[in-house]
Amino acid sequence: MQSIFAKNGTETPEPVKAQVKGSIPAWLQGTLLRNGPGLFSVGSSEYNHWFDGMSLIHSFTFSNSEVFYRSKFLKSETYKRNINADRIIVSEFGTMIYPDPCKNIFSRAFTHLSNVIPDFTDNNLINIIRYGQDYYASSEVNYMNQIDPVTLETVGRINYRNHIALNLATAHPHYDSEGNTYNMGTAIMGLGRPKYVIFKVPADASDEERKKPALRKVQQICSIPFRSTLFPSYFHSFGMTENYIVFVEQPFKLDIVKLATAYFRGVNWGSCLKFDKEETTLFHLINRKTGKAVSTHYYGDALVVFHHLNAYEDDDHVVFDLISYKNSNLYDMFYIKNMKQETGSFIKSNSNFSPPVVQRFVMPLNVHKETPRGSNLVTLTDTTAQAVMQEDGSIYCQPETLFEGLELPGINYNFNAKKYRYFYGSRVEWTPHPNKIAKFDIVNRKHIEWHQENCYPSEPVFVASPGAVEEDDGVILSSVISPDPSISPFMLVLDAKTFKEIARAFIPASVHMDLHGYFIPATI
Repeated sequence: MQSIFAKNGTETPEPVKAQVKGSIPAWLQGTLLRNGPGLFSVGSSEYNHWFDGMSLIHSFTFSNSEVFYRSKFLKSETYKRNINADRIIVSEFGTMIYPDPCKNIFSRAFTHLSNVIPDFTDNNLINIIRYGQDYYASSEVNYMNQIDPVTLETVGRINYRNHIALNLATAHPHYDSEGNTYNMGTAIMGLGRPKYVIFKVPADASDEERKKPALRKVQQICSIPFRSTLFPSYFHSFGMTENYIVFVEQPFKLDIVKLATAYFRGVNWGSCLKFDKEETTLFHLINRKTGKAVSTHYYGDALVVFHHLNAYEDDDHVVFDLISYKNSNLYDMFYIKNMKQETGSFIKSNSNFSPPVVQRFVMPLNVHKETPRGSNLVTLTDTTAQAVMQEDGSIYCQPETLFEGLELPGINYNFNAKKYRYFYGSRVEWTPHPNKIAKFDIVNRKHIEWHQENCYPSEPVFVASPGAVEEDDGVILSSVISPDPSISPFMLVLDAKTFKEIARAFIPASVHMDLHGYFIPATI
């Protein structure tokens, strides 16, 4: 089963027309861009980890009830260097590369010295993000690669550091109703005091000729010092409400000294991440309009989080939903040697895997010093989450569990930063058939699923119907692959209300499993 995930993908550089079974709504017009690892070996060299594979960009274009597919490898500097050398020569998160022993001693010495402070790969394989009207393949490093959303050609590389002092930045920004983009990053080395940075790129940041990058208009909202100077918290995403940024400073940390010496110690960068189960998790609230942090000290038990679902304000509380883990073992599961195991062996060897749990946290905004110690400050009636006043005036947040066994979450993004009812995601159950996507109803606490034997759907993406009022009035899109050669890859279209299949569009080409993406509505 796992072997289909780690095989090399192939490009389909020109659009191919899919064969549609069922009926795709005529109103569904636009392009779904997807990104993920697609090339795991070059020549005789192989990557160690699934998240190291070189980026393969996919597009599914919906036009007049038809679907067209194309895909291209991201032509990053990393890709070009590896392909030209016919072997992997650029280090990735789980694969450290050393110089060819055939090189002369001066060349080798220079390579070693240049790895004291790592210059990260630009293999941007995680997501497609938008700044202004520019679209970028993005990962979590200081480089992004701009792409043409129609042709999938790589336009060129951009370095955050030329515009704002960052070493790392998330591939999961937020977009407000005006089209502004908000994101977070980390400034570690050579950029002043180590800190987390929250920034905004205005909706109108692109120039009409698209010759100047939207990042030239980046605005820093605020910065937050690390809790531990040499151990910044890892973060993959964050939350946003109408007025606040929600940042979870988790005890899953990057060891800066280990990072700087990883090359010489013969270990990969992934090994520089460590989870401290004895430490608390801090919850930061920053007013995104003033840049000022809320002074109340909110904290919770140790957890690991990659994805936030949504956050909103409700009656002087900030409610935020995320997917938490009890440990950081998830990363280890994706070493390719593990993924190539047979299903039974895979399940057995990952029995210590902490399942993903959707949890709801609530932070009260109006905290008074005279509040009785030990009292729960959450007054909302639709949640059992608590926020308990401690002796020192800090607030201990205890979550409510909404659902267990779901990852790669999505919502109707028109309800982002607002009170919402539904979320969607990939079911994660380590049985022989982890092949489902689900819709969860927060109000009645029930879920419905789609699955087909021997099929593996990607992250579900919600697209709202034109003029929709109800939150689940729209469709769910998911790219589906199968190891069964008799089942062609297909784009699945579900009615988001009922989760019943409306259509599937069979793709007459190879399609690879991906991670995240972005739907661009057609301009009418």
